[in-house]
Amino acid sequence: MKTLGYYNGSFAEIEEMKIPMLDRGCYFGDGVYEATFARNYKIYALDEHVDRMYRSAAMVDINIPQTKEEMKAILNDMMSKMDSGDQFVYWQVTRGTAPRNHLYSHDMQGNLWIMLRPGGIPDIFKKIKLITLEDTRYYHCNIKTLNLIPSVIAAEKANDAGCKESVLHRGERVTECAHANVHIIKDGVFRTAPTDCLILPGIARAHLIKAAHKLGIPVDETAFTLDEMMDADEVFVSSSTSLCMVADEIDGKSVGGKATEIITALQNEILNNYLNATEKD
Repeated sequence: MKTLGYYNGSFAEIEEMKIPMLDRGCYFGDGVYEATFARNYKIYALDEHVDRMYRSAAMVDINIPQTKEEMKAILNDMMSKMDSGDQFVYWQVTRGTAPRNHLYSHDMQGNLWIMLRPGGIPDIFKKIKLITLEDTRYYHCNIKTLNLIPSVIAAEKANDAGCKESVLHRGERVTECAHANVHIIKDGVFRTAPTDCLILPGIARAHLIKAAHKLGIPVDETAFTLDEMMDADEVFVSSSTSLCMVADEIDGKSVGGKATEIITALQNEILNNYLNATEKD
């Protein structure tokens, strides 16, 4: 198959799939999701993504009918049906199917959606441009829910400005991007926001922290400001679909370029981790 859609055990090309109108994801964005890439038919960081999905679901009281091992087995089985081993892998669990009502039954069983389409990681060594926007999202950003309207708007504003990402902030505090975490290097220290309710605890972020420790780069998980970001030696973003990309411009002003050895070492470590984890057997 060139693309693949899945819904509660049924699967076909994405365009052929049909979803019940009473799925609560359609009315409320009532669900949680994960996304990553596969290479050589291996889904990158699958264990970590599945673990985070179950944490997100538990925080919003969604019952996932599959065990973690069953979830991974389904995803790997779907991958085996593809014509190519290089895929964008997306899956979500909505709360379930019921007549539209804000209230829900606590024993409702979730609905599993999966989408696979051809894709691969970008050139992570290509410099990117960013813009800054006020963070108008709610106070559960640590849960990877389907409620993404503010992020959609922020992503579109970045695209309209010819930029890769929007850096969000609440007052002077930098939080994260529309669909990535944002970090800085200053005086040899890797600075990244704490994993409170204002940011998603990114898997790529966690990989970067491990890489920094391996390389002997000090890590400081405390919030930083817009001014500190603009004055940083390097500014970079991370996500499961971009790994680690460095910015050279924010709001039309040049940034970074002062700690190239550190940032290149981090990028090489992250890229090698991805390539090794998805190497052919």
